Amino acid sequence: MRTRCNRILEGALRGDTEHFTVALDRLPAVAQEVARVTRERYPDLDIPLHARIGHFGDSRVQALRAAVPPERWAAAAFDLVLVSVLLDAGAGPRWRFDDAPTGESIGRSEGLAVASLRAFEAGVFSADPEDPFRVDAEALASVDATALERAFGVRDDNPLVGVEGRVSLLHGLAAALRDGPWFDGARPSGLATSLAARGGPVSAAAVLEALLHALADIWPSRHTLQGHNLGDVWRHPLAGGDGDTAGWVPLHKLSQWLTYSLIEPLQWSGLTITDLDGLTGLAEYRNGGLMVDLGVLAPRDPDVLSRAQAPDGPVVIEWRALTVALLDRLAPHVREALGKTPGDFPLGCVLEGGTWATGRRVARARRPDGAPPIRIASDGTLF
Repeated sequence: MRTRCNRILEGALRGDTEHFTVALDRLPAVAQEVARVTRERYPDLDIPLHARIGHFGDSRVQALRAAVPPERWAAAAFDLVLVSVLLDAGAGPRWRFDDAPTGESIGRSEGLAVASLRAFEAGVFSADPEDPFRVDAEALASVDATALERAFGVRDDNPLVGVEGRVSLLHGLAAALRDGPWFDGARPSGLATSLAARGGPVSAAAVLEALLHALADIWPSRHTLQGHNLGDVWRHPLAGGDGDTAGWVPLHKLSQWLTYSLIEPLQWSGLTITDLDGLTGLAEYRNGGLMVDLGVLAPRDPDVLSRAQAPDGPVVIEWRALTVALLDRLAPHVREALGKTPGDFPLGCVLEGGTWATGRRVARARRPDGAPPIRIASDGTLF
């Protein structure tokens, strides 16, 4: 991923990219803004990794943890996080989730997180009425669009983008749990058992690799290579490479977001996870929007900013690949501004502190609906 994305960035710096120009001299100013937001959000600079569990809210997580028997907590958290990330594609600007226990109305990614947590608590993803705090293949296979819309409070005046795509991912996960060799007991948390069976510490890259194999068949089959579904992998003329893999740029946004998000549940299960910077930054519209809004990336065609782009179109592929490479260039500037080192401030903390939140804030300041500068016609399976 890093190699291919950096080749595209190098091409952009030569002026060879078709859709974007790059201004690296803007990175220090972006880093200062990211550092400012990071200090505001985390005054003590004790920053967790960018992970799904933070979107649930501490009080909700503690309430769930109190309800789950201690010996089942790590498995329950793993199950919840995996399903919640799969449901985390862009919600659209109009949808909000009304959380009855707290009275809050929450939009976008945090709203999706809380909606998935409440569905989990209600046993929507469990076929065992005696144990609602689990996810299993039988229950996932029975979830349809109507059930998901009901759980997520979708109405004509509260539309959620990509419902069918989300349901398709859940059905794909059900098949993977039931038929694949990776999930002991036909539950997502069975993957933690498979990883633990290797013995010793496990690298973050190894967790990602396991997820890419285990979940390969759940993604829409946009591209295949040697009979294998590639998932979030795309063609770009500057990606380089040799043989059958020439020209492909892997991004794997949801799989990497899932990897970051599963690190804490894996640690709760007793595993030691190493080499967190083996993962890349996430190729999504908040990080990418930050780069556009603050002038690091500029579309060659201004009309790109005024019309929705297909998620598999060349504009979005190039934008996402450049975002991954630029996050690696940005991280040292952010660490310098905060007085941190790579050892105590891995890329996942830069994202959490960080670039994602700053991208959202800048978007809200510039556009009434908080949408990214480049709108994506989401199908609910990539972002």
